[in-house]
Parts: sequence; structure tokens; C-alpha cells
Amino acid sequence: MIRKTQPPLLASITLSTLFMADLLVRGVEVAVVRALKKRAGEHGRSAEAEHRAILTAALLSPPRRKLADLLASMPDVGCDEDFTRHPEGGGVSADVFD
Repeated sequence: MIRKTQPPLLASITLSTLFMADLLVRGVEVAVVRALKKRAGEHGRSAEAEHRAILTAALLSPPRRKLADLLASMPDVGCDEDFTRHPEGGGVSADVFD
């Protein structure tokens, strides 16, 4: 059985590198470019690397859940009285919305 081996150049290239695309963004405001470069410096990377990180975080991170959805997903346990606020000292509590 004859076994073919990859050329040394291809052996060192990762699969993800083979499927990378280039992106050119035109018409970006100067203030945005400055902010990108500042943020990149704060993170110790190039503006290009910062741009990639921002795009990845914005587009590939799991979406944030809305507060209403989070609250609706909480189990319905206990009675409302279980969560009543009791003032310190045993007095009557003031209405928090007055």
C-alpha cells in the first residue's frame, strides 16, 4: 500500500487558516478608527486583531437573554408573602414607590 504524505508547507497550515476570508471595511469614521486603535492598544493587539475580536464577540457569541425572558424562566416557588420585605425594628415599612 502506497501512502501519500502532505507536503511540509501544507502540514503546517491549520484547517481554519484554509477557510479564512478577507474583509475590507470602507467609509469608517476617523473617530471610530481612533477608538479601535486605542482599544487595540489597551488589549495589547493590533487594530486588525481587535477588529476580528470585536466581530467574533458580536456575531458568534451566544445572544444575551432579555431580562423578561430570564425572569419568566425562573421557577414559580413559594407564596408572595415569602418574599415580603420586613423593616428593621419591626415597624411598618414605607412604600418604596412613594
